[in-house]
Amino acid sequence: TAFLPGNLDEYILMSQPEGYEDEDSTEKVCLLKKSLYGLKQSPRQWNQRFDSFMINSGYQRSKYNPCVYTQQLNDGSYIYLLLYVDDM
Repeated sequence: TAFLPGNLDEYILMSQPEGYEDEDSTEKVCLLKKSLYGLKQSPRQWNQRFDSFMINSGYQRSKYNPCVYTQQLNDGSYIYLLLYVDDM
């Protein structure tokens, strides 16, 4: 479900879903505004959204590993966030 609320930057059209076809207008297609599970762009869109949220929350993305975010607190200690997504 993480991929479902992703916004799309690309212009993507799909055929009418099975069971929801308009029999009077079979040539019409659907314009996607949000990503769907299984769409090749979904993981990338989710990652961009997550990255912008973390940056806006005061974290810095590691130059060496894009899955590591750090934030230094006022007392000098650090918060490390390690992102791991398993699609199995």
